[in-house]
Amino acid sequence: MSFFNSYITPLLQFLATMFIVAIGLLVLAVIVMYIQDKRQSKKTILRNYPVIGRFRYLFEHLGEFFRQYFFAMDREELPFNRAQRTWSYKAAKGNNTTAAFGSTKNLSPEGTVIFVNTAFPALDDEIHLASKIEIGPYSEHPYTPESFFNISAMSYGSLSKPAVQALSYGAKQAGIWLNTGEGGVSPYHLEGGCDIVFQLGTAKYGARDAEGNLDEGKLKTIADKPQVKMIELKLAQGAKPGKGGILPAEKVNAEIAAIRGIPIGQASLSPNRHLDASNNEELLNLIQRVRTVSGLPTGIKIVLSSEQWLSDFLNLIKSRGVESAPDFITLDGGDGGTGAAPLALIDDMGLQLKESLPMLIDTLNKFGLRDRVKVICSGKRVNPAEVAWALCMGADFINNARGFMFALGCIQALQCNKNTCPTGITTHDEDLQKGLVVENKAKRVANFAKTMRKEVETIAHSCGANDPQSMNRSHARIVVSNGLSIPMNQLHPDIKAN
Repeated sequence: MSFFNSYITPLLQFLATMFIVAIGLLVLAVIVMYIQDKRQSKKTILRNYPVIGRFRYLFEHLGEFFRQYFFAMDREELPFNRAQRTWSYKAAKGNNTTAAFGSTKNLSPEGTVIFVNTAFPALDDEIHLASKIEIGPYSEHPYTPESFFNISAMSYGSLSKPAVQALSYGAKQAGIWLNTGEGGVSPYHLEGGCDIVFQLGTAKYGARDAEGNLDEGKLKTIADKPQVKMIELKLAQGAKPGKGGILPAEKVNAEIAAIRGIPIGQASLSPNRHLDASNNEELLNLIQRVRTVSGLPTGIKIVLSSEQWLSDFLNLIKSRGVESAPDFITLDGGDGGTGAAPLALIDDMGLQLKESLPMLIDTLNKFGLRDRVKVICSGKRVNPAEVAWALCMGADFINNARGFMFALGCIQALQCNKNTCPTGITTHDEDLQKGLVVENKAKRVANFAKTMRKEVETIAHSCGANDPQSMNRSHARIVVSNGLSIPMNQLHPDIKAN
């Protein structure tokens, strides 16, 4: 009893006092919030419903997170649904990607792709791989990639240091290339030893002078790095065609500023186009200039909406000679992703790949330039069927960015533009970056690429093709408006050169 009186009773009294104090502070906080809400004039809900109205804004913020875990069906969410993300996570972890009982995919909607299986698929020891595809026969150093599936443009700056390091090491392990994005070649892109595609954006980051013009000396220094295999002139990207890149000021630290050649702590805004390419003539001149200085295959990245522009561009190439052509065209879909862009451009600008890829392939064929200009397809190719469709349609290679972000641990939190990415991928907050362990994520990056290649190869072999790059439009069917399917080569007939 004396113990209870000496120790327990004072403890209970202390806890009771703290509880009363806490209640008092809570009441005081509610009163302060009530007064603030009533007096403020910016938000009608808070003015009419002080304190309680705050829950509306809380639920609005949390809604995007709750939807993807509790309310959205497996195949209905955008930009990527749960089925797409789940496959990507399993592939990256090296887990079993098989499914049981049957497909949950609705095969009836118009536009659905169905692959055509052959009656007599080749046995494993009967498969003979085709020759690898060379890019840039008119450059000093042509490039023959090892893989048809590679990492699309992601800049250091938009992505964190450990994210880029993991991509670099993972790309090396998988034998694939890594596109630097328009932010320049950072030490972290090179660190893992993978092949590098240097993207030269409209601001010429990494190869610019103080006024933003091309500095040939800096370009030559970059091109002389053994890992750098190609140069991609970025004209546009899917999420924001017609708008230059955007890097918020809070992400422009001293290191990023030095790599890009821009002021510290200022928002990094790229011009809407290359200052030295205001028409097709100037664009071809720029391509040739970069190819001559670098000695590397040089291509362009575009979002296609105008068949007339493409015809004019290719017609000019024919008149100047096939050697003047870009060595490759990277085609991004209008539903591509980015860390920051105006919603109007993300939602409503640029054709999707299902329309623009056949337009590009067919027009190249029409002008007799398909063999000269290689086609790299980008934009939401995160699952094997999406990659296989693009190869059937005529692409030579596939680039992917957001699938590799899932491999790094992205949870689609939609915080890319706020420096608050909870997985440490698109933030420069060092505390948040600590969760991203480079060695672990590099393995996942490699697993994702290897699993993707393996499953696309499975589709190809089931169709009777020796390898994915041998697939063509006869290997797929497209569901049309009556719910039935027709062969892809009937919907998009192959066009021969004039």
